[in-house]
Formats: sequence, C-alpha cells, structure tokens
Amino acid sequence: MRTSGKPPKYRPLKFGVTRVKMREAARGVIYVEAEQPLEPCARRLMDRLRLWAEVSPERTWIAQRVRNADGTRGDWRHISYSQALQSARRIGQALLQLGLSAERPVVILSENDLDHAQLVLACLYVGIPHCSVSPAYSTVSQDYAKLRHVLETLTPGLVFASDGQRYGKAIAATVTADTELVLASGEVAGRASRKFANLLATAPSAAVDEAYHGSGPDTIVKFLFTSGSTQLPKAVTMTQRMWCANQQQMRQSMPVLAQEPPVLVDWLPWNHTFGGNHNFGMVVYNGGTLYIDEGKPTPAGMAETIRNLREIAPTLYFNVPTGFEVIAELMKTDDVLRGNLLSRVKMFFFAGAALSQPVLDSLFESAEREVGERIVMNTGLGMTESSPFALAINSPDVKAGHIGVPTPGLELKLVPIDGKTEVRYRGPNITPGYWRNPQATRESFDEEGFFRSGDAVQWIDVNDLHRGLKFDGRIAEDFKLSTGTFVSVGPLRAKIIAAGAPYVQDAVLTGINGKEVGALIFPTAACRDLAGLGADARLQQVLESAPVQSHFQAVLDELAAHATGSATRIARAHLMHEPASIDKGEITDKGSVNQRAVLKHRAALAGAMHGDALPFTIKPQGNKA
Repeated sequence: MRTSGKPPKYRPLKFGVTRVKMREAARGVIYVEAEQPLEPCARRLMDRLRLWAEVSPERTWIAQRVRNADGTRGDWRHISYSQALQSARRIGQALLQLGLSAERPVVILSENDLDHAQLVLACLYVGIPHCSVSPAYSTVSQDYAKLRHVLETLTPGLVFASDGQRYGKAIAATVTADTELVLASGEVAGRASRKFANLLATAPSAAVDEAYHGSGPDTIVKFLFTSGSTQLPKAVTMTQRMWCANQQQMRQSMPVLAQEPPVLVDWLPWNHTFGGNHNFGMVVYNGGTLYIDEGKPTPAGMAETIRNLREIAPTLYFNVPTGFEVIAELMKTDDVLRGNLLSRVKMFFFAGAALSQPVLDSLFESAEREVGERIVMNTGLGMTESSPFALAINSPDVKAGHIGVPTPGLELKLVPIDGKTEVRYRGPNITPGYWRNPQATRESFDEEGFFRSGDAVQWIDVNDLHRGLKFDGRIAEDFKLSTGTFVSVGPLRAKIIAAGAPYVQDAVLTGINGKEVGALIFPTAACRDLAGLGADARLQQVLESAPVQSHFQAVLDELAAHATGSATRIARAHLMHEPASIDKGEITDKGSVNQRAVLKHRAALAGAMHGDALPFTIKPQGNKA
C-alpha cells in the first residue's frame, strides 16, 4: 500500500491527445477537436494482416481452447498470421464462387470462435460485407423477431452457424430456403448445408487477389445492428475507411498500441462494436494476439474468465463493469490471478456502463499490494456509428463519468438542447448511415453533416478544457417532473449503482410528469449471498428477505441524505424479481439495461409503485431533501 498523503504511483502509460482546440459559433455551439492531426492509415484492414503475415508470420493471431469430447475446454489451439492469411484467401475463394455481395452478404449467427474469426477475415479480404448477429437472437429469444428483422433487412446470401443442433430451430424459423447454409458441425433437419471445413479447403485463384485489390476505403465491410430501444435495431453501415481510420485514431490516442503488439484475453462479443470493432480490429491492425475467452460477466461464466487470466497475461485488458467487479473481488485473495493479470498489463479499459468507485479503489489496492503501482483505468465515449472510438481520457486521474477528449481527426460539435449539451460527431470514422433506412439516416445527421449522438456532456473543468468532457446522460432518457424540473437520468443511475455496489446491476428511473423520482432496480446475483437463504431460494424470496431489504433501505437513505432536490432524490424503489427481457429489447449483450424499453414494457409496475400499490416498495426514511 502507498504511504498516506503521497500521490499515487501509476504504471507508466502515455496519452496521445493532451491538448484540444475549439471555436465558438452562434447560439452557444462549440466545436472541439484534438490539436494532434490524424496520421495516414491503411486503405483496408487486410493490408495490416498482410503486413504481419510477412514480418511476423509465426506470431499467434488468435487462439481458443479446444473443446474436449466431454464438453470441457482443454489446451489452446493457435492460428498464426501466415495461417490466417492463407485461410482468408481459401474461404474468400469459396465466397466469391457463391456470388455474394452487399446485397447478399454473409450473416453469422454464433458466438466468437476460430471459425467465426476466419470467416470474418475472408469477407474482409474479398470485399464481401458480413454481419455478426447476437447469438441470443437465436438461442435465448422465443419469437425470433429480432433475428427475423435482421435477415429481412440484409437479405443474406449465406448464413453461418457453429452448431446445427443448437441453432437449428432458429434457422428453420427464419432463414429462407434459397439462402446458402454453412455449419461448422451438425445438421439442420430438412435443410441442405455445407461444412465450414469445405470452405476452408477451397483452392484460391487469381480472383481472390483481384477482389482484394478491387476493394478500397469506400467498400462496405460489415453491418452492425444497434441494440434497439423501443424500436427494432438499425443496421449501421461500416466501411473500410471507418474501421481503418478508427484504428489509427486509437493508435494515436493510446500510444501503448504502437509500443508492442497487444495481447488480449477477451470475451466481448463480435456482434457488438466494443468486441467486434474496437478489440478485434485492434489486434489485426497492431499485429497483436487475441485469446478468445469463452467466459461471460456472470457468476457462472466468470469462472472460465478467471481460469484464462490465471494462465494468459494480457498486456491490455478490456471488460465491462460487471466483469471488473468480479475480478476486483477475487484479486483480494487469489494470488495466482492477481500475480498473472498484473504481471505485464499496461492498461485497463472499461465501457458499456458506469464503473463504481469502490470497484476502482479495490483494483488500485490489489495492484499497489502486488506490484507497487496502480494500473491506469482508461475509458471514454463512443457508439456503433463512430466505429466506436470517439473520446478517451487523457489522464490517470479519472473519476466516474469522465470521457475525455476527442480522438485525432474527429470533430465534436457541442449543441445546447433543453438545458443540456449534446455531443455530435463528424470525421472519417463516422458511418455514412443505416442500411436500407434512408429516413433514419436523414434524421441522424444535422445540417452540417454531424452525427447526432443523443449523448449529453459537460466540461470536466471549465478552467482547463484540455482535460476534456464528462458524461451527462442520454438526452432522450431525461424527463421532467410535474414541477417542470428536469431529471438527469445518466448521472443519477450511476449514483444508484455506485451506492448499491456490488448488489445493483442497473437501475431504471421512473416518475415522468410525476411529483417524485422512483427507481426499478435490477439486482445482481450477489444478493443471494447477502440474503443467506441458500442456492435453492427463489429470487423473489431473496429480494424480499430482511438483509436485502435492509441493505437497500440504507442505500436509499444514503442517497436521500445527499440529494439536493426532488430531481436528485430517489423517493421510492422496487427490486425487480423478473429479469430484463432480450425479446423486448430491455437488455443488451453486454448486460446493460435499456431504460426506454423497460419503461415501455413495465409501465404498469412503475405506476403501481408510485401509487403505493406495489408491495415491498422501499422509501427513504428521515429528512426529505
């Protein structure tokens, strides 16, 4: 532990953007950009693959544990950069022979694995767009509405799944008979299919390299679907220019990427921009190595993640807050995990939701105890439409909500709206629009061509603008009370999560046009330990137990004590017995809860809570703010 009173010591990490420039315009609009210009980037992501296959052919590009006959995971299977280039050309030849295109792209239904990764590279190499779809649309959903929407929007020429048995029901219900079906294993009853191994065995011809050279910055490489809120998800169009520019922007904002090839142990799904663009692209662009982590940020899934982190030491580590919560807790007592994870990691990075200060403090404490210095926790702001990297912190002195400064080449436009400030984006990493949805595209850009993010921001320090911005919630989520007072949802949700850690997954604020603010709280599995009722107890019993109710009573009392008025005071709360539904768009792949979707589908429950008709509603005790 560091001596009290001394400034904390951090493992050295250089920040690329330290200064910004700005100009003011009419009606309070401010334009902000990094002083550092964007340097030249590759024309195609596969230019970088070819580079690494030439200079470091035997370096591992990607690895995954082999699945044993009994279902357990064994040793790692590695694919080198030279092998990756060979498989991209072979599979690419097979794709060309099927006549695929942007009008008939490749759709991938299954999870991150080696076949999935090689198929993506092949698509990139020959200029055929692909779309990695949330596996939950096929395996969790009961009505397949979102999967059907994806397929109808894209009209794929080829659909791939890792396992015919696991994905067979969804395929039978949604994939048209004239669509080429490729499976890694198994069959789908009544459907002809090809084996992925046959694609991999195809001999490449000159057509493969002609297709490669025929693609360029404007070539569409993929479609990424937004998570959707109250509407069906939209297909974000992504080009070579966007992806390559964004990777170069990341390389300049985070110079650690240029210092040594990154090594990642990563579970983040490739159907989402964090895993599929940010991390997958980072590895290829910088010649790194990706170990596929088949764990998940859940109590059961984290066991595999911890196993992998005990064995493989990453140089950079990315996760969502729920994942870091488990890691922080285990590092207190797990010497092997703590020693291996901290042995060479240069930077932690979280995104997707708020990280509570107690979790960050715990990570710092474990690092100081193990290696005598803290690991910088990086974060920022981005979205699918920005590829996703847009802003990142530029100092180790990060606090909850800080998002930092724009990456080189990206211009921000700060626009006052209803008492808040929306951040808008313009630059080479911004999408040209939504596939086959011109109306949504028109509505998403302003008169100067800036993408309307819907995110609100504030300056971290009005006296030092070079420190950048902090997050101030989603403009569309904010609402007014009957008094006319605005409720700023994002910051208030973050306070609830931090105050209730580690027992709060997320919170949805209620009370639009009412007299007070309420909260529907989605609990974490840790509440079971708090209740002390055993593993067989029903969730409702757990949440209505005295220890859990007492804990959340204390949380509400603490929040109320620091509230400054009705818009910052949680006047009542209810612990949700029913988890968020993916079919209703209430939850994303990263486990974050969608505020608008929950409010739409749980309106009756919220009304009952505010009408004093909902049992086990918790209200703060004592003085009202």
